[in-house]
Amino acid sequence: MDDATELNRARWDELARRHGQDSYYDVEGFLAGRLTLTRRERAEMSAAVGTVSGLDLLHVQCHFGLGTLSWARLGARVTGLDFSPVAVERARTLAATAGIDARFVQADAQRLPDDLAGSFDVVFASYGVLPWIAAATALRPGGTLVLIDGHPLIQMIDTVDPVRFGFPYQGGGAHRLPSTSSYASSATALTSTETVQYPHGLSEIVTAAAHAGLHLDALTEHLDTANPEGRGEQLQHGPDDRWRLILAGQPVPVQYSLRATLPARHAP
Repeated sequence: MDDATELNRARWDELARRHGQDSYYDVEGFLAGRLTLTRRERAEMSAAVGTVSGLDLLHVQCHFGLGTLSWARLGARVTGLDFSPVAVERARTLAATAGIDARFVQADAQRLPDDLAGSFDVVFASYGVLPWIAAATALRPGGTLVLIDGHPLIQMIDTVDPVRFGFPYQGGGAHRLPSTSSYASSATALTSTETVQYPHGLSEIVTAAAHAGLHLDALTEHLDTANPEGRGEQLQHGPDDRWRLILAGQPVPVQYSLRATLPARHAP
């Protein structure tokens, strides 16, 4: 593995150890029967496939499994994939505690294990997947990719007043960034304080999907989000409990969602 992968793995190993012991991840509520999926995640999935019940679903970069296991509660046969061994072990423990049948695999999403290739009706990925690691496709012909992520624009902005940019919009090049706290809690001081991220603009993301043989069904830019994802200083919290990025008095996109289908005639 290259240095960037090891830096990022060390970071996510530490986050996987810490997350769930904070108010950001509602593990207690999940174990009590709640779903941790956002309204947008469920709406995009519903638009893509209707119900997930009975479908084989792969969750790429699943962290410690809350989202993956929530899809399982809705009836999907789930596999969660993450490159952090700590995250995968925690996800397996959480599944056992909750009594939910799920498979969790440690692997790099760019180097998908052979037994997963072409095995899924749905591939789901969300929040920070592309800047950290490129997404891979494991779809059966006729299967669907559902991706929800932070908009490339918000990734650029360090401060709002005045506006200062600290990250490129696109290009895909590796950029080392200092980061001393978790998006789940700004008060958490981490020992893994450097990450490597890769900027991808919307045109690059759509083109990559096309080159992979996917048919684009929908690309939506969203002006609000349920969580600030570590950007509470840049976003404004509205009376509707939604977070927005306001520049010159106007909201600008903070998230995007992409739905794409692998045509049934496409050979894996």
